[in-house]
This record gives sequence, C-alpha cells and structure tokens, in this order.
Amino acid sequence: MMLDVRDIHTYYGLSHILFGLSLQVSKGEVVCLLGRNGVGKTTTLKSIIGLTPPKTGQIFFKGQEITKVATNRMVKLGISFVPDNRRIFADLSVRENLEIAAGIKPGAWDLAKVHGLFPVLKRVENRRGGNLSGGEQQMLSIARALLGNPELLILDEPTEGLAPLIVRELEEQILQLCSTGISILLAEQNLKSALKLADRCYVLERGQVRFEGTVEELAENEDVRSKYLLV
Repeated sequence: MMLDVRDIHTYYGLSHILFGLSLQVSKGEVVCLLGRNGVGKTTTLKSIIGLTPPKTGQIFFKGQEITKVATNRMVKLGISFVPDNRRIFADLSVRENLEIAAGIKPGAWDLAKVHGLFPVLKRVENRRGGNLSGGEQQMLSIARALLGNPELLILDEPTEGLAPLIVRELEEQILQLCSTGISILLAEQNLKSALKLADRCYVLERGQVRFEGTVEELAENEDVRSKYLLV
C-alpha cells in the first residue's frame, strides 16, 4: 500500500468538511476522487499533504504515519502535489521554474526526462511562466512536481478550464506517466478523463465516500452517476 487514509475528519475552523473519510492507493495505481464542487475533493488532498491536517484519523505513506508531518517535508518523503491553481512562478522563465525543483530529491526525473514527456516545455523554455497558456502552465506545474522524483503524485483538477484538445493531450501525457509505475491520486470533475486515466474511483458527497470501485464498475452504475455526478 502506497497511501492509506483512515477515517479522517477535517475542519476549516468550526466547519466540519470531511466525515470519517478513508481511501487507499496501491503502488503503481491511479485513483480518482470524483464529485461536484464543494464535496471535499480538494480538502481531502490538502489533508493528505498537511495543508489542512485532519483533526482525527490517520494517514500512512508506505506504512509510515504522516498525519502530523509538515507539508514542506512531503517532497523528501516522496509525495508531490500539483494544486488546482498551479502556482508557477509567473516572473521566471519555464527553465528557471524547473531548475528550482531539480535536484531536491535524487531520482530518475531530470530536465531531459520532463522535456521528453512535455516537449512543449523545451520549445518555450525561455518564455516567462506568466505568458504561457493554461495548458502549458499545467504541464509546467506537473513537470516541476516530477522533478521532486515522487513515488506518489497528487493532482488537483488537472484538466479544469482547459480546451478539449489540450485535455486530450494532457490525458495522453498522464497515461505515459502511469506507465512508469508512479502512483497517482487525482481529483476530477471530468468523468470522461477519470474513466480514461484511473484504475479505481471514489465518489464523494458532503465529505463522505458514497461509492468506491473500479472505473468499469462506476461506468456501469447509472444510479451513482446520476445521483452524485449528474451524468
């Protein structure tokens, strides 16, 4: 088991957001959190990486409890997070954005390898991050996360706001990434992307898991899709 989240309850101030949520990600597996806006997907990811630590419950990474581990230690443990707002350095060039992350944690991913996965980043390496398209910024954000050489990559809404052509390109790049054996946990609203990318899915509603199963099981479960995903 790469990631094991056990019965976590997370709050924003006095607001109770996650109610006894549990999930698992195995080595080399792609798991997707699905649900409408405001159901707790992003809070789940932030709970895992320590940005909004759960009040109760436990989180384990490769058997080691990380519930109280500071966010800035996660990369060295082997976890990289790509937030939905990407958080690239707008005033730095693409290459400078990548060089900041390179060498933080030794491993297979280097500039040449991320350029192989995202060739566009090599072509625009001297362009400022703030001048990139949304799709290019997303690729840059993922590439920068990969340079931390993670064993678990966490993506928050990677296809949100992107044109359909760019979504398809990014899906293919994530599928290539999956073939390397990295474990991936992603939050998505795009059911088509989730069914294409994931091995298993968790459907959330009001901070609780309402469905857990393979993508094939979800595709066949019209009741869950209509009730919780409105499709």
